[in-house]
Amino acid sequence: METQSQSQEITATGQTARKIYFNCRSMKNHPKQFEMVRSQYKRKIVRAGRRFGKTVAAALLAVEAFGKHGKRVLYATPTADQIKKFWFEVSLACAELVDAGLLKKNESEHFIEIPGTEQRIRAKTAWNADTLRGDYADLLILDEWQLMDESAWEDVGAPMLIDNNGDAVFIYTPPSLKSRSVSKATDPRHAAKMYKLAQAEMEAAAKEGRASRWLALHGTSYDNPNLSTEGLEEVTSDMTSLSHRQEILAEDVEEIPGALWKQATIDESRVTYNQVPELETIVVGVDPSGSSTTEAGIVGCGIGGPPLAWLPPKKFLEVTPDIMQKKHVYVLRDASLKAPTSRAWAAAAVNLYFDLRADELLGERNYGGDMVESTIQQVENGDRVVYRDVNATRGKVVRASPLAAATERGLVHFVGSWPELEGECTSYVPGNKSPNRMDALAWCGIRFLEGLGNLGLVDYLKMVSEAGGDESKVSVTSGEFEKVEFVPPSARTLHFAAREGDRSAAARGVFGRFGR
Repeated sequence: METQSQSQEITATGQTARKIYFNCRSMKNHPKQFEMVRSQYKRKIVRAGRRFGKTVAAALLAVEAFGKHGKRVLYATPTADQIKKFWFEVSLACAELVDAGLLKKNESEHFIEIPGTEQRIRAKTAWNADTLRGDYADLLILDEWQLMDESAWEDVGAPMLIDNNGDAVFIYTPPSLKSRSVSKATDPRHAAKMYKLAQAEMEAAAKEGRASRWLALHGTSYDNPNLSTEGLEEVTSDMTSLSHRQEILAEDVEEIPGALWKQATIDESRVTYNQVPELETIVVGVDPSGSSTTEAGIVGCGIGGPPLAWLPPKKFLEVTPDIMQKKHVYVLRDASLKAPTSRAWAAAAVNLYFDLRADELLGERNYGGDMVESTIQQVENGDRVVYRDVNATRGKVVRASPLAAATERGLVHFVGSWPELEGECTSYVPGNKSPNRMDALAWCGIRFLEGLGNLGLVDYLKMVSEAGGDESKVSVTSGEFEKVEFVPPSARTLHFAAREGDRSAAARGVFGRFGR
C-alpha cells in the first residue's frame, strides 16, 4: 500500500526541535476520503457505504490532528471490530515513533500519547452517554454513529468539546434491518436526521455567503478506488435492492414505494408504556420459521381505549374524527428469534404469553396443520396456554393490509421502538414473500378485526375504498383482502379458560398500566 508521510516537531525542554514522521496511507486517488480528512469544518457528518474507507479515513484524521495540530483525539464506536480496524491503522502510522520511544503506546487501553503532554489518541467502545463518559477531547470521532444512542453526543460528546472549542466527526452507514437489531439508538433514524440538518446548514451558509460550520459528505462503496469492481459487483448481486441502496450506495431510505406501512406514520402514532390504557384483550401471534435459517415471528399486541395523555395529530383526526372513542391496538413486544429450533420458538412464544399475561396465543392453521399447537404443548407451561388457530385461506393476498390501514387512521400504536419489526413493515411490498415478524403481527391484528367487532376494518375499509365514502381518504394498499377462518379453541383450552377465568381480568388490571 502506498504511504505518505506527515510530520510534527516534538520539542523537549533544552533540546533542539527535530522533525519526526508518521507513515500514513495515501489518499491521492480517493478524493472523497481526502475531503473527509482535510476539509476544515467544526462538524462533519459522513454517510458512506460499506468499504468506502471511512475507518481508515478516521484513523488518518486522528493521526493528523494529533501529530500536526497537537490535539487530543477520542475515537468511539459501539463495536469491538471497528476498534480493531481503527487501532491497526493508527498503530501502523505511529509504529516507528513508538519504537523510537518518542510516543507511548498502551495496547490494553488503546491509546498513544506524547509523554508529559495531554496530546493523545484514544479509541474506546461506546454506545450511549454513560459509556462515553470519563474523558475529554479536542477532536471527537463517533464511528457507526447510527448504532449509538443519541445521548452519547447530546449529554456527553458536545459538552466535552466546550473548553477548547473542539471539533466533531460523525460517521455512519444507513441502518439496514440486520444492523438495527444491534442498535442502541432510541431513534433509529437519528443519524439521517442529523445529516439532513447538516445539509440544510450548508445550503443556508452558501445562500448567505458565509462559511458553514457543517460538512455533509456522501460516499458510496464505488468511490473507493482500492476495491475490486468485479468483487463488489459479485457481492451486490446477492443483495436485495433495499440492502444495496443502504449498504453500498449509502442512501437514507425513508419510504419504499408501495410498502404497506410508512415509518413517519408509525412514528407519529408511537406511544410510551406509560400511555397504554387498561387493555381489554392481549394476544401473542406466532409465525414459525420455515427452516433452520429463517426467523420465527413472535409478537404481542393488546386492544383497549385510546392512549393516555395523547393528542392525536391533525392527519389522524381528519380521517378518524371520533378517534378518541375508537378501540386502539397496541404493539407491545417483539420477541422474534433468528433461526430457532421448534422448541426454542415455542418456548419463547409461551414465555411472552405469560410475561404479557395474554388471553390467547395465535398461530396459522395452514402451517403444517396442527403443528403449531402441538409444538407449543410440548414445552414447559405450553399446556396452560389458550391457543387459537387462524386459518388463512388465501395465501398470496396481503394479510396485513387492514392493520396497516388502521395505522394510517391512528388506531395502531407501536409501544416503544421495535426496529426489526418496523423495518419489515415499512419495507414489505405486496406481492413479495411476507416476513415472519410482520406475519405474527398480522395474526394479532386479524384477531382484533374479527367479525367487524372492535375496529371493524376488514370489510369496512374495502367498502369505503370502493364506494368513495366520507372516509375515502383512508389509504388501503392495493391488493385483495384475505378471508380468515377462526378455528375455536379445543375443549381442553376452553376448560382451562373457564377454570382460570379470573386470570385475564387480573392480568388486565396489573398489565393495563404496565406496572412499570
